[in-house]
Amino acid sequence: MSVETEEQARPASRSEAVAALEKDWGERPSLRSWFSTVDHKRIGRRYMVTAGIFFILAGTDAMILRTQLARPNATVLSPEAYDQLFTMHGTAMIFLFSTPMFFGFGNFLVPLMIGARDMAFPRLNAFGYWVFAFAGTVMFSSQLVGRAPDGGWFGYVPLTDTPYSSGINLDVYSLGLLFLGVSTTAGAINFIVTVVKMRAPGMSLNRVPLFVWAIVGTSFMVIFALPALNVANAMLFLDRRFGAHFFDPAHGGNTLLWQHLFWIFGHPDVYIIVMPALGIVSAVLPAFCRRGVVAYPLMVLAIVTISIISFGVWVHHMFATGLPQLSYSFFSAASTLITIPSGIQIFAWLFTMLRGRIVVRTPFLFVVGFIVTFVLGGFTGVMFAITAFDQQVTDSYFVVAHFHYVLFGGAVFPMIAGIYYWLPKFTGKMYAEKLSRWAFWLVFIGFNTTFMPMHVSGLLGMPRRIYTYPGDLGWDLWNLISTIGAYVLAVGLLLVLIGVLQAIRRGRLAPDDPWGGDTLEWATTSPPRPYNFVTVPTVHSVHPMWDERTTAALATDPPLPDHQAMATSELDGREEGAIEMPEASLLPLVSALGILVVVLGLLWGWYWFAGAGALLIFGTVARWMWPPERTPEEAGVAS
Repeated sequence: MSVETEEQARPASRSEAVAALEKDWGERPSLRSWFSTVDHKRIGRRYMVTAGIFFILAGTDAMILRTQLARPNATVLSPEAYDQLFTMHGTAMIFLFSTPMFFGFGNFLVPLMIGARDMAFPRLNAFGYWVFAFAGTVMFSSQLVGRAPDGGWFGYVPLTDTPYSSGINLDVYSLGLLFLGVSTTAGAINFIVTVVKMRAPGMSLNRVPLFVWAIVGTSFMVIFALPALNVANAMLFLDRRFGAHFFDPAHGGNTLLWQHLFWIFGHPDVYIIVMPALGIVSAVLPAFCRRGVVAYPLMVLAIVTISIISFGVWVHHMFATGLPQLSYSFFSAASTLITIPSGIQIFAWLFTMLRGRIVVRTPFLFVVGFIVTFVLGGFTGVMFAITAFDQQVTDSYFVVAHFHYVLFGGAVFPMIAGIYYWLPKFTGKMYAEKLSRWAFWLVFIGFNTTFMPMHVSGLLGMPRRIYTYPGDLGWDLWNLISTIGAYVLAVGLLLVLIGVLQAIRRGRLAPDDPWGGDTLEWATTSPPRPYNFVTVPTVHSVHPMWDERTTAALATDPPLPDHQAMATSELDGREEGAIEMPEASLLPLVSALGILVVVLGLLWGWYWFAGAGALLIFGTVARWMWPPERTPEEAGVAS
């Protein structure tokens, strides 16, 4: 065959391969497909939408709380209703919004960024989503009947034990978080295996995108931190329902045991929430600075260091509990030390901006807003590492101001930056720049107007978790300013939502790479096809889309056929061969329903119902793990 004829045949061959991939990977629109899909992109979008709904519900709770606190002696809420609202607000923001939203980003983007066709365990991925959706629904449904958790988002005993909370409110809390923990653990395992074994050929560890490093660091923290929370919630449920006395000093228990177990999880959880946000910042900046992030090896080292040190600072939250003073010094030192890797990342981003050619668009504005608010939150965080200061402001509104600067400023600003940045990839549509800039300024101004005054009211002695206050303590002006700021912030977030919906409905079509990004997700169509890549990319640098060798290989390498993905070696990304990927299935949904039945049975005291759910789980998992039937031809090939 002549060279000319060969060149003419190649596109036809490639088009045939694309058609075959569409047939192998495509899911026909149907009700069954909606429930059975295992496509990581659809699951990622569902995580984000569901977490966004929970964010709206928790934000509505917050607006009612701020309305109650706007003026002294207000009667918008009763004390009981206030307890339920602030507990559900905190619990939902921490457990049902922040981590699941970032899991949504990770689900959609990690396989694309590493050049994979799906997550390592697609059915486990779908299972994790359904468990998360059911757990959140159970917890928010309790609000409709006035039985929502009411002991604060960290559920301190003995106030959450039966003598002080005799309804099912705290059972919803403990069982709901145990239920949710199944989803979070499954997702973390899936991310680790996907990144370790399914990176594109040539993507050695020193070429992995920083966002992917952040997701992997977060996943390892989840694996090691979550068991402490699960044990604590199981013990609380056993104390409440069966009188186990784990936390009852009169029967040999210890009330501080809850705090130790909770904060062994809780302080790493701050970084479990913030770490993916830091990864988003590192992913967004190169596109708008026209250069890679400065000091890539130090950035990776900072991610790994934070993941480790975060487990050594939990007593930072217990400086007022009467533990031995000597022990405080070690945790104070660790709490100070953890600011170093965070500072490395901040300075790396600043130097990236200084040495780049900045293009100011909305995602970049939210990144700058994040840096400002996160640094302010970091300053007060260092103050809390000093035991004497911490003991003075413990349980005051100064603490509320600090953790909102760290968690809202540190997580939500990058989250919105990521939504705008990847919206073309998520939806295939572009957002309206003018409306989005209005949204940024309202969010930035509203956020600081809401939470900056809380530092002052906290220093003036206002305790957290009070539903009203007298008018002669000097707190009323600062609370009124905070409430006005909250409404401005809500309007800004509403504009973000309107802008996203407007883009989906009427936005102009997005090109495959509207920003000139450097990572592999921009090598695919917008939105990506079900199989992600026709050709498995071969990576030659940490910025593959800025590397001509990688982009040329995408256009010329032969397609990977059938319903397969590529497995590679753990360290240097050497090709190890193709692996078959599982098809869509209803088994993940049925398994999640089985866990839901168990949780509802335990919650209502119908233990026979819980047993039926356990049998359903056992049967579903057995069917899930049953070896697939093979045709004689496949068996012959296998042998």
